[in-house]
Amino acid sequence: LTGAQDGSVRMFEWGHAQQITCFRSGGNSRVTRMRFNYQGNKFGIVDADGYISLYQTNWKCCPLTGTSPKPYLTWQCHNKTANDFVFISSSSLIATAGFSSDNRNICLWDTLVSPTNSLIHAFICHDSGATVLAYAPKHQLLISGGRKGFTCIIDLRQKQQQQLLQSHDSPVKAVAVDPTEEYFVTGSAE
Repeated sequence: LTGAQDGSVRMFEWGHAQQITCFRSGGNSRVTRMRFNYQGNKFGIVDADGYISLYQTNWKCCPLTGTSPKPYLTWQCHNKTANDFVFISSSSLIATAGFSSDNRNICLWDTLVSPTNSLIHAFICHDSGATVLAYAPKHQLLISGGRKGFTCIIDLRQKQQQQLLQSHDSPVKAVAVDPTEEYFVTGSAE
């Protein structure tokens, strides 16, 4: 699965010279992150306009009609930009990281309710925008990185911020959690 600066999203398969599906054509907002759910049957993209779109992976373009797959769900999760997201346990709960004018830069969403009621909780922990997210399922923790080099640890069970750490002097660009969830590592723009 590829996402591009021109906003296009294409799926390729080993052994095929060409794409097997174009989920989104060029001319859209820049794709900032793409992720598959844990089962691999769905994926999502977030873009520079603050939108998230969710798709089924088992779609193949119909050569007779030329129809392109459509997302089964699209909504604006941040009003300036969306930088990252993670599926939380099931595919119906999603956390997003981005930049919103009201500083709700980490948000938790339920995709099974109407879009007007889908925001479960918003966290204000990165005043200039959140850049990256990681999820630690055993401990039910979200770990986010921000534009000013801070790392925030959020307890999803209690829906509250546990810690805010100054990890770097430049934007946090990567967060990884080890399989035992004993450690996490951050990487910065430097």
